Amino acid sequence: MADMKKLIEKSNRYLMSTYKRFPIVLRKGRGCRVYDTNGKEYLDFVAGIAVNVLGHSHPAVVVAVQKQAQRLIHVSNLYHIEPQIRLAELLVENSFADRAFFCNSGAEANEAAIKLVRKYSHDHFGPDRHEIITALNSFHGRTMATLTATGQEKFHKGFEPLLEGFRYIPFDDLEALEKAITPQTAAVMLEPIQGEGGVRVPSPDYLKRVRELCDRNELLLVLDEVQTGIGRTGRLFAYEHFGIEPDIITLAKGLGGGVPIGAMLAREEVAKSFVPGTHASTFGGNPLAAQAALATLEKVLEDGLLLEECKEKGEYFMERLRELQKEHEDIVLDVRGLGLMIGLELARECTPVVEEALERGFLLNCAAGNTLRFTPPLLVTEGEIDRLIDLLHDIFGRLS
Repeated sequence: MADMKKLIEKSNRYLMSTYKRFPIVLRKGRGCRVYDTNGKEYLDFVAGIAVNVLGHSHPAVVVAVQKQAQRLIHVSNLYHIEPQIRLAELLVENSFADRAFFCNSGAEANEAAIKLVRKYSHDHFGPDRHEIITALNSFHGRTMATLTATGQEKFHKGFEPLLEGFRYIPFDDLEALEKAITPQTAAVMLEPIQGEGGVRVPSPDYLKRVRELCDRNELLLVLDEVQTGIGRTGRLFAYEHFGIEPDIITLAKGLGGGVPIGAMLAREEVAKSFVPGTHASTFGGNPLAAQAALATLEKVLEDGLLLEECKEKGEYFMERLRELQKEHEDIVLDVRGLGLMIGLELARECTPVVEEALERGFLLNCAAGNTLRFTPPLLVTEGEIDRLIDLLHDIFGRLS
């Protein structure tokens, strides 16, 4: 077994410093648990940042990847790919959409959506109608276009000049959105729930009113479901909670069950603006990634049981966190979320809590500086949730 200290030294020597990594090396995982190279067990409430919806090394995904790797790993999109076709069918038949485009990540999916918005608007309204309105505290990716779409200045610093054509408005503020619309506006792009922004859930009627506003002004509505998609909120897609249908959605994270894959789904009228030569991806939806996503999606959709359990466990989780809030009002400011995408806002910076939890065998994540973001596998049990609550109660008790 490799020495963890030596591996970390090599990591610091050979990898670019784009991450502030925690001082462990994870070697294997099963379900909601992962193990480092020293054999220490951790209960995982991060799940690869909302990626491992079925937990670690789920048999359905493992077997699918093994079998596909023996058959065919990659051929490129110059040819038809059977697992990709079947995946597209399953996504389309279970959503508002008519067409799918596959890529490798959430940033690429959002980049594709931005390009499709501009191409559609150019085709129907001419070249001057190209602006996209996004929300403050949003997060859409790290490419230049998605970075610019992200409404957080801290991610922009050092990368100026940013891409022209984006305007920012406060999230969950319809009046601000209405005022921001100009003759140059082509689309509104929002996360149904802001993830990196601190798990911000909008008012129940906000997205419905945004949809109406887009319809009145002939604007496209793009929903970034990179974090919220594939069952995370208790529905296959978060937009289903709000009684609307977007024109475009983007997916990644949970779609592949841990294997990198992204997708953009769109209505037929909009999708028609992409023709051969307008957009592409060498690896997008290749046989291996598509087969992993197909196995993941089939498992999530199986009898709807997993989605119903996600909803129930999310409600249980938030109720336990609200009990914690009552006991530690000086530390816990708010509990919010939907399904198993939950935020616990603290009255202080949350990194020390994450660090102590790591020492005690729990993987947690901090968003927006002071919010603990919980995105465990959908298979997490109430007993595992209770273990986390006990840990937080102990940590907060000493902080008080």
